[in-house]
Amino acid sequence: MDLAHDPASLLRLAALAVTVALAPLSWWWLRQRGADSRARLAALTALTLFLTFDLILFGAFTRLTDSGLGCPDWPGCYGQASPVGAGAHIEAAQAAMPSGPVTWSKAWIEMVHRYLAMVVGLLILVAAAFAWRIRARLPHSPWWALATLAWVVVQGLFGKYTVTLKLYPAVVTLHLLGATVLLLLLVLQHESFANRPLSRGMARRPVLLVLALVVVQMALGGWVSTNYAVLACRGFPSCNGQWWPAMDWGHAFTLLRELGRAGHGGLLPFEALVAIHWTHRLFALVALTALSWLVLRLHRVGDVDHRRYARWLLLLTLAQAGSGLSNVVLDWPILAALAHSGGAAALAGVLASLAVRLSPQGAAHSPAA
Repeated sequence: MDLAHDPASLLRLAALAVTVALAPLSWWWLRQRGADSRARLAALTALTLFLTFDLILFGAFTRLTDSGLGCPDWPGCYGQASPVGAGAHIEAAQAAMPSGPVTWSKAWIEMVHRYLAMVVGLLILVAAAFAWRIRARLPHSPWWALATLAWVVVQGLFGKYTVTLKLYPAVVTLHLLGATVLLLLLVLQHESFANRPLSRGMARRPVLLVLALVVVQMALGGWVSTNYAVLACRGFPSCNGQWWPAMDWGHAFTLLRELGRAGHGGLLPFEALVAIHWTHRLFALVALTALSWLVLRLHRVGDVDHRRYARWLLLLTLAQAGSGLSNVVLDWPILAALAHSGGAAALAGVLASLAVRLSPQGAAHSPAA
């Protein structure tokens, strides 16, 4: 049953999301009730940013546990607001295929991911309404908050089609990148509301360049993950005992194809998976070089805040290299995979924060400006 055609279940799902969202909203309201409007908005976006980072991690956990089709419809589970109401369907599916894709645990993992996404969406809605209501009293534009609200709707559609198109690799990768865009939009808002500009010890353009390289590397990593190509290359630093293994580049980066299938409909060759993995490794060298260069530039500025960013970027870069290596040599343990996903998001967020703080005036303009 499609939940969209069952108003009662749809209302129960909405009521559940609102009830859960009231907990972080109440905490924010109580802690910030004596603060000014700018501080309250900064705190709300910081809270939303924290939950969005958690959502990215839980999305990775959902993917890594093969729970993406734990509830094969959207936004509910077999037309119900929770797996509890869908018990008969889940029992039947699990009896037919005990390992999934539908089991009790996978259904709950998938629905918790959706509940968290709904909570983040509601917090973004509250932040956008608050920003618009006080727009005349603050030297900032509410358009970024509205753009974030629009983007979270787009991200929800990516989530829908991830399920209804049965983990179509291009859609799943776009869903991952969409979460990164959402994270960056929230970082931009938080830093603009917090109003903590850095001394202009360096230009913003190098930071944006490195951020772009990190996002490209995240896209390649997402393509590795959504095509299950992590273990296509065994060993390090070589791949399957070779420095330049046999690779099928054409099939590897054919975007319009189903999971495990080539563009013509046949099975995806193993050499394509090798090409996907090896490309991610090669571009990692580019990203690591760029990050190391940026760390050195920040350290040379000499300012305390610049050096603090340099330390954070260095630690995150080293952790990211270590978790990526662990995925290969330890055969993709779930903790290392989660650390790798979280580390990439954290790197992007820190770089975005640095870029905004180096150009405080730029963050206050509207996206249409």
